[in-house]
Amino acid sequence: MPFLLTDEQRQFGQSLDALLTAADTPAVLRAWAAGDHGPGRALWGRLADAGVFALAVPEAYGGVGPLPVEAAVACVELGRHAVPGPVAETLAAGVLLAGAGGPVAEEWLPGIASGAAVVSLTLEGYGPYALDADAADAVFTVTGDELRLAPGPGEPSASADPARWLFRPEPGGTPVAKGPAIRAAARAAGDTAAFATAALALGCGEELLRATVAYVKQRTQFGVPVGSFQAVKHRLADTLLGLEFARPLLYGAAVELASEVSRPGAGTGSGSGSAEGSPGAGAAVAAAKVTAGEAGYAAARTALQLHGAIGYTEELDLAWWLRRARPLRDAWGTPSACRARVLAG
Repeated sequence: MPFLLTDEQRQFGQSLDALLTAADTPAVLRAWAAGDHGPGRALWGRLADAGVFALAVPEAYGGVGPLPVEAAVACVELGRHAVPGPVAETLAAGVLLAGAGGPVAEEWLPGIASGAAVVSLTLEGYGPYALDADAADAVFTVTGDELRLAPGPGEPSASADPARWLFRPEPGGTPVAKGPAIRAAARAAGDTAAFATAALALGCGEELLRATVAYVKQRTQFGVPVGSFQAVKHRLADTLLGLEFARPLLYGAAVELASEVSRPGAGTGSGSGSAEGSPGAGAAVAAAKVTAGEAGYAAARTALQLHGAIGYTEELDLAWWLRRARPLRDAWGTPSACRARVLAG
């Protein structure tokens, strides 16, 4: 069955592209990496005004979601512009808390939808680190069937991307919900985080390819642009094919997630319509994650090679995208873990 974005969905992506183009995200990234979250939080607020974070929050809590297709459109654009902060984690927290329901959902979901709350989280099976926990208003952790609010961000750990700070949350914390619904909500949240990260990786790869094509058109060797060399053309074509192959898998996963949301009886404890994360949807998300992650990382390798020594320089804005591609490939499901899940599904 053919699948095309609607005019409204394309216009949504174009509006985000225009907003982020005007935001000077390289300057925001440099500030975020230096520990100054002010410009990033200001940009976060503008994205929330555009409806980005409301896409994962049910209408009952002030959102418009869950809308996985629109979330994919948004995250691709955020990846293309390398927006800092726990984007995938905040979207996943919207799904997690909607599934938990009760006072914790009523307290935090309206803030997530409006952009007032930046949230990070860790889930069992995805590693112990919370992205940008020091910039988050809350860090949630799930162990078994218990949801806790971490008492603090914990100590930072090294990251390949200086604008992606990793923290191991402090142990303990306040229990805010418990029961079988938490396990189901955590599965759905894990799928959402992986799905959003796949979209971010695809957008990152698209920008790497765009910048590299522009560079090889103006860089000359032997009196001609290096982009005219057959070997360069083949490398760029292979990169484009990888990204274009990932795109339908990403939107296919979005359709699977959307169908789970609309399935009769779907929901995780609150009747909010959040999907529980079926094996079929999970396998589709894993396929999208591994394909988009590998394509984005391949785009980074191509960009680095074709930019030559300039690709290593700190002054080159593209360096921020180069260093982001591999962390996005491995976050919320390494390639091997995603392939295993596809086979199991």
